Amino acid sequence: MQYFKDIIYWNKLNTDDQKIILSRPVLKENSSIKKIVQEIIETVKMTGDQALKEYALLFDKYENNKFEVLENKIIESSYNISKELKKAILNAKKNIRCFHEAQIPSKIDIETQIGVRCQQVCLPLNSIGIYIPSGTAPLFSTVLMLAIPAKIAGCKEIVLCSPPPISNEVLYTSHICGIKKIFQIGGAQAIAALAFGTQTIPKVDKIFGPGNAYVTEAKLQVSSLFNGPAIDMLAGPSELLVIADHFSNPDFVAADLLSQAEHGLSSQVILLTPSEDLAQKVLISINKQLKKLSRLSEILIALKNSAIIITKNLLQCAKISNLYAPEHLIIQTQSPREILNHIFNASSIFLGPWSPESAGDYASGTNHVLPTYGRSITHSALGLPDFQKRVLIQELTSQGLMNLSSTLKTLSSAEKLEGHKNAVKVRIDFLKEKI
Repeated sequence: MQYFKDIIYWNKLNTDDQKIILSRPVLKENSSIKKIVQEIIETVKMTGDQALKEYALLFDKYENNKFEVLENKIIESSYNISKELKKAILNAKKNIRCFHEAQIPSKIDIETQIGVRCQQVCLPLNSIGIYIPSGTAPLFSTVLMLAIPAKIAGCKEIVLCSPPPISNEVLYTSHICGIKKIFQIGGAQAIAALAFGTQTIPKVDKIFGPGNAYVTEAKLQVSSLFNGPAIDMLAGPSELLVIADHFSNPDFVAADLLSQAEHGLSSQVILLTPSEDLAQKVLISINKQLKKLSRLSEILIALKNSAIIITKNLLQCAKISNLYAPEHLIIQTQSPREILNHIFNASSIFLGPWSPESAGDYASGTNHVLPTYGRSITHSALGLPDFQKRVLIQELTSQGLMNLSSTLKTLSSAEKLEGHKNAVKVRIDFLKEKI
C-alpha cells in the first residue's frame, strides 16, 4: 500500500504548487470552541472552586471535592512505578538540568562612559503555572521540560494542574523536580483557575504547557485580557522535516518520519532528498515499520498531510527547509554540519544518523517545548530566559551626568520633551552652584 500520494519533484512544481506542498494542515477555527471556552473562563472567574467541581464532573466524569493532591500521595507515587522508569526519568532530569544550567546568563555591569554605569540582571518570575495534559498517555516528560528550568531560574511558586486522576508518573516526576502544589484540574477550567485564582488554586503570572484545542484557546483568551497572565506559546501540531542524501540509512529516515506522524491527526512530516533511490527505499521501509506500530490510524492520516520531495541538490533542501521553518529538523547526510551552515529557520535540529528526534523529546537535555507552524522564523525553543525577566539598572555619578548632560538636553529638545530636559537641567544647575 502507498501511504504517500506521490514522490514530488520540486523543480517540476510552479511557485503556487510549491507553497501548497509546504502548507500545514488547516487548523479549522471553531467558533463553538471559542464560545465554550469564554463561558468556562467567565464562570470560573465568578464562582471559583464551585465551577471547577461542576466542570470536573461534566468533562472528566470525576467527583472532585479536593483538588490539591496530598503530600503523602505524591510521595507514595514513587512506589508505584518501576525502578527502570525511575532510573530513566532521573537520567533525563540530569541531562535537562545540565543543558539549562548552561543557559544561566552572565551579569552585565559596564561603564558606557566615565561615570555612567549600566547593569542588566535577570530575576525569576514570581509564580508560574504548569499544565500537563493526560489524553492517551501521561506526559511526565513535559514536567521535566518545564519544572527544571523554572527551578533553575528561581521561580518562587510553581503550581501544576493536570486532569484527574493524575498518573503516578506525573506525580513522581513532579516530586523529584520539587513541585509541591499539584491540583487535579484539567481543560480550559484549569487555565482559567491559574489565570485568575480560586479559593483553592493560586493565581500565577505566566502559564506554561501544551493541551488540546480548548486548553490552547483558553491560553489565548486569558493572555489577551488586561492584567491576564503571560503564556509560553501557542503550540500547534507536531512537525518534522528530514534532509537526507544517498548516504542516509532509509530505515532510520522512515523511523523518524513515523515517530512524528504518530503524534496526532494534524501532524506533518516531510522528507527532502536529492536521491530518488533513497526516497524509494524510505517508502518501502515505512510500509514495513508501520505494521509494528500501535497508532496506525493516526499515522495514516498524518501521512496524508505529508510529502517526500526530490530536490536538485542538498543546498536546495536547505533553502526549502528555511521556507518551511520546521519545529524539528533532522539532517541525516554524509556531512550534516555543512548543511547546518545554511539553516536559518528551525526550532530544534538533530544532526547525523544517531540523533533521532526522540532524544530531544525525552533526554538529550534540550527542551521539547518548541514553536510550530513556521514560527521558528522569529520564535525560539523554550528555555531558561522564559522563566526570567531582564531588569536594567543605571547609576550616574555627578561627573558622569555632567559629561552626558549636553547629549541628554540636545536629544530631549529635539523630541520636544521639555520635562526630560528639565530633569537634567535642575541637576546640572545645582552642581554648577555647588562648584
